[in-house]
Amino acid sequence: MLDSLRKILFGDGAITEGAHPRDEIQFAAALLLTEAALMDGAVDEAERHRIRELLETRFALSPSDAELLMRDAAAAQPDRIELYGPSRILKDAFTYDQRVELLEMLWDVVYADGVVHDYESNLMRRLSGLLYVDDKDSGAARKRVMERRGLS
Repeated sequence: MLDSLRKILFGDGAITEGAHPRDEIQFAAALLLTEAALMDGAVDEAERHRIRELLETRFALSPSDAELLMRDAAAAQPDRIELYGPSRILKDAFTYDQRVELLEMLWDVVYADGVVHDYESNLMRRLSGLLYVDDKDSGAARKRVMERRGLS
């Protein structure tokens, strides 16, 4: 089962414990961002646009590379990814501050459509735990997004 999950998430290449190539990190982040957008049942254009911007900015991707990464992440979504795999990759690869930044990116996607669904809030609580980010820092990331969007 673990091998089939790895194939779904990362293709047929073997994953070496502790080794996280840049593309694997980008894909894991794209999976979580896409999952955040899907939690309310639909991905609208504002969420898609925000995910694309975040991927371009965070990973210095061209618009076409960001779009391709989003397409790959969306293609994995019909199987509804489990959160542990991508979260673990990002937890292992990112510093604590980078994980807080990732949560801020996720909150940005959640707020992109202007409405926070209960499922989205639940996802963010789970991801905060999986990424080993304190509730205080996750809340601060959420407040920063709300302030930027004029929602505070």
